[in-house]
Amino acid sequence: MRPFRTLIVDEREEIATITLHEPGGNGEIDLAALEDLETLMVWLEDESSCSLVVFCGTAGVFCPGLNPAAFGPGTTDSIHTHNRWEKALVALERLPKVTLAAIDGVCVGAGVQLALACDHRIATTSTSMQLPEVKHGYLPGMALFRLAKYVGLGVAKRLVLSGVPWSATDALGWGLVDWVCEPDLLASTLEQVAEQILPVNGDTVRLARRLLNESFAEPIEDVLGSLLAAQHRCISRMNVDRASEGA
Repeated sequence: MRPFRTLIVDEREEIATITLHEPGGNGEIDLAALEDLETLMVWLEDESSCSLVVFCGTAGVFCPGLNPAAFGPGTTDSIHTHNRWEKALVALERLPKVTLAAIDGVCVGAGVQLALACDHRIATTSTSMQLPEVKHGYLPGMALFRLAKYVGLGVAKRLVLSGVPWSATDALGWGLVDWVCEPDLLASTLEQVAEQILPVNGDTVRLARRLLNESFAEPIEDVLGSLLAAQHRCISRMNVDRASEGA
């Protein structure tokens, strides 16, 4: 794994902790951070042996958003850059690992998008989340599709169209975050949550996640075949595992 310029990667046994970190910067997602995220997705998919991936920020900032110099109007090949960002988030969503955003402090725009692409979210009472993009004349990416699945269409419209910030307590009530804790208890809460999540069967996680996502878009009759095929795959693997344990 090559050194990252804007990320700190710490893999210990089953958990990989990814710290969004930019020396001398303000934490925004720029081209260097995007390249690092793309490389990280390949490493997590092909090389890392971890089962749980945790994203966190530094110094009370999870992520303040996309850097307008890289993603804003008038930039060279701006749509291509946005496309790369969205593909990186889709790769995150499809990892055969459980993913978790540990949010403490500022979480704006791209930070919310990244958190939504994770399976679970922890937020501290110091957290403030916001999607202000529409107020600036552009869209908050695929958060438009992900957000409403968690909070419902009415709340999603209010948050996106008004651009107002919301608290961790609000997010917990809407089902947008799964746990809320005090900032000084974030590390211990992470440990407790990891105990709940682990162990992880990556193949089953990927299948379950895909079918859960399809449940929002496909009639149950159309999904049934996919479910049975996935279930057969899981059961067949369990049979092979049990046979090898008994050998």
